[in-house]
Amino acid sequence: MPTDRKIVLGITGGIAAYKAASLTRLLVKEGAAVRVIMTRSAQEFITPLTLQTLSGQSVYTKMFIPWQENELTHIALAEFADLLVVAPATANVIGKIAGGIADDLLTTTVMATKSPVLFCPAMNANMLENPAVRENMEKLTARGYFLMASAYGDLACNVEGTGRLPEPEEIVEEINTILTPKDLHGKNILITAGPTREPLDPVRFITNYSSGKMGYALAIMARRRGANVTLISGPSALAPPRGVNFVGIATACEMLDAVLEHYKQANVIIKAAAVADYRPAERALSKIKKREENLHLTLERNPDIIAELGRQKGNRIIIGFAMETENLVGNAIAKMETKNMDYIVANLLAQPGAGFQCDTNIVTIISRNGTREDLPLMNKMQVANRILDKVRFHNE
Repeated sequence: MPTDRKIVLGITGGIAAYKAASLTRLLVKEGAAVRVIMTRSAQEFITPLTLQTLSGQSVYTKMFIPWQENELTHIALAEFADLLVVAPATANVIGKIAGGIADDLLTTTVMATKSPVLFCPAMNANMLENPAVRENMEKLTARGYFLMASAYGDLACNVEGTGRLPEPEEIVEEINTILTPKDLHGKNILITAGPTREPLDPVRFITNYSSGKMGYALAIMARRRGANVTLISGPSALAPPRGVNFVGIATACEMLDAVLEHYKQANVIIKAAAVADYRPAERALSKIKKREENLHLTLERNPDIIAELGRQKGNRIIIGFAMETENLVGNAIAKMETKNMDYIVANLLAQPGAGFQCDTNIVTIISRNGTREDLPLMNKMQVANRILDKVRFHNE
């Protein structure tokens, strides 16, 4: 999130109000300026002092307060906001806004703002399914407001169902998505990520150190920028990004099958996965037991997925990756030309802050037309944006 973002957070009276503390902390950590409005009912669940401490700003709780600095509070807050988020959004506040009722500071601020408004509903599952509530939510959506889907899980009323407030990290991601310009709208982007695992027996496999962080960052940023994203990923500890078509695979052959199934719909393909070049020629059906003698393995080549895509390229943009331990640029250019890529993202494993499992990377982006861009140490979300810029400006 850019550090100059200004967020107004409205907190209403539901048990999920306690999550607003974590949400405020995350927004501030990302550099946003946060102003908090609390309804009277919200203060029954969490204190204004908590939000004041976390936001570093006064918390607004009353509609009628002394006129200060020639400002009407609800107008000043409405004009301050780049985005107004209501989390949790109860059935009551959703109904009031849908009905055009503005009888407290939060509802009057929502009515007065011309900035995007995001509602994050949280309530009992039966309340969420009530026809009146559903109708009110549909009214808000029809008027251009943003609504996050409620999460499924254990509810405060000791039942399991849909109605939980999404986790604060998910709300922050939705805020980022709303506020990001949609300059990749209309692009269908296929991204591969993570390692592959080539089984030796039911217990062991051959793999590599890839965490999937670079590919997942690309998927997140592409979705923020308005693209339709399909992410094909090998095994990773990362959660699938929200809003993308996620396909999980294990082996290189499974990844090839998944890529060939989805690539025809894609006009951009970004191959960030670290696919194993070789696999065991034979897979034992039972665990290979330890013996006195050495174990000798015969490996056979895996399919070259990006080379196959290069042969079927058409008008698609293909971006590949090259992780090298020597002759970075020369090896990367040879790989790009041999496999018919448009761009290749090269990085040297020996550089501190680059390579597998890091949150940062140091890359050189090389294009078929001979241009080369050397990027300094950046976090992988920033690197992802620079790579996606190549997609945006490819034909300009």
